[in-house]
Amino acid sequence: MDGPRHCRGPFAIVRRKTSGNDFVTDHSPIKAPVPFQIRPMEKRDLDVIAEIYGEAVRHGTGSFEIEPPSAIEMASRYQALVDGGFPYFVAEMGGEVKGFCYAGPYRPRPAYRKTVEDSVYVAVDARGKGMGEALLSRLIEETERSGFRQMLAVIGDSANAASINLHRKLGFTFVGTVHAVGYKHGEWLDVVTMQKSLGAGDRQPP
Repeated sequence: MDGPRHCRGPFAIVRRKTSGNDFVTDHSPIKAPVPFQIRPMEKRDLDVIAEIYGEAVRHGTGSFEIEPPSAIEMASRYQALVDGGFPYFVAEMGGEVKGFCYAGPYRPRPAYRKTVEDSVYVAVDARGKGMGEALLSRLIEETERSGFRQMLAVIGDSANAASINLHRKLGFTFVGTVHAVGYKHGEWLDVVTMQKSLGAGDRQPP
């Protein structure tokens, strides 16, 4: 995997009038750009990652876990992914880890070996700044480079518009919805599946 990448938040290109009634192009940001860095995850990040994921488990519906896993369990999961050759990245903002993503096996049986499932989580106070898009873009790039051919997004809760729209923006297509397969926070939840071809996709054998 490559080293860190530096990213900035969204910019707008606007036409504005000058005092002489001429129009000029204004490349000012929509708001002050928020720089962040995408880099490979390290073991020192485990406590923060466990905290970000724990918040998503406790309060969200994107994960169907009910109780947040411990940092030790998160470490075990991380090691299994790394040992399996799967990428795992974090996003830093202001020197603090504020998001993470990884690809893992879609299913354990060997015929699925060229297909991965993605996971992306961003801390509450870092959302809306383009961090999720930067993380998923880097993950797609790395899995393509590693020779994987398909990426699946298995999205908890069909009302999870942020995740669905993020994946659609990065080229995922809608596959289908399975209804009421999860029960969390007092309600039945659907699961939406989306898919993106990587590299040569199905155009040639692996």
